Amino acid sequence: MFLVEIIKTVLIGIIQGITEWLPISSTGHMILFNALWPLDVPSEFWEMFSVVIQLGSIMAVVVLYFRKLNPFAPSKSAQEKKSTWSLWAKVLVGSVPAAVVGLLINDFIDALLYEGEGELYVRTGGALVIAAALIVYGLAFIIIEKYKKGKNRCETVDDISYSTALGIGAFQMLALIPGTSRSGSTIIGSRLLGVSRVAAAEFSFFLAIPVMAGASLLKVVKFLLDGISMTGELWAILAIGCIVAFLVSVAAIRFLTDFLKKHTFIPFGIYRIILGAAVIIWAIFR
Repeated sequence: MFLVEIIKTVLIGIIQGITEWLPISSTGHMILFNALWPLDVPSEFWEMFSVVIQLGSIMAVVVLYFRKLNPFAPSKSAQEKKSTWSLWAKVLVGSVPAAVVGLLINDFIDALLYEGEGELYVRTGGALVIAAALIVYGLAFIIIEKYKKGKNRCETVDDISYSTALGIGAFQMLALIPGTSRSGSTIIGSRLLGVSRVAAAEFSFFLAIPVMAGASLLKVVKFLLDGISMTGELWAILAIGCIVAFLVSVAAIRFLTDFLKKHTFIPFGIYRIILGAAVIIWAIFR
């Protein structure tokens, strides 16, 4: 039976690795997968696992962009190191809105998706929230990409100003709604603020580091304070999930950056609308 749980874990890692970076909502996909084929683990562990698995995805960004994100790289000039520190400052500025609001309404979001003693399920209302977010933001991607005209003000992440970073961070707050997508909300915000597609995706990657690391740390601390014991099987599930998420994230990030050099976000918008419609049908007839 443990082999079945490993298979589920690998699938969850694949879902996390793909959907964290493509603007199609990792949380929405994870919740729906667990509702359809739940991992047979304590509910408290799942609540922690579904967040901490994101650390694997974060490490993919760190590895792929290590030189760009490392202000101490000996091969960098003084100006390049200064630019790197400036980039980190902008990332932190962009992370503030979501961090503050997330702490304020985290319990409300959990109440929408959890019941009893943390038992995960998707209420009909919760499923419809996910579906609505998928569809609304899918339409937003299509509309923005079709009708946005004019030259981009920011062709690279280095062109992003502190005020633009704060504005993008304000859009990131919308990701607290399940089904919205953290990358989706930040990319939409970036595009509306005049950031190119590739730069919007890259800045979204970088914004994920403090936000997801902070969320993971909070979940781990809460898990430990609750005194939940970890068996060897649970440690294995956590490790496998993170490793798979890392490997798949590397491929997903490379795919997205290459894809956006020639294409728009419209295909992702169409996918979101189709998935949202499927979720509505499932919620009604399940």
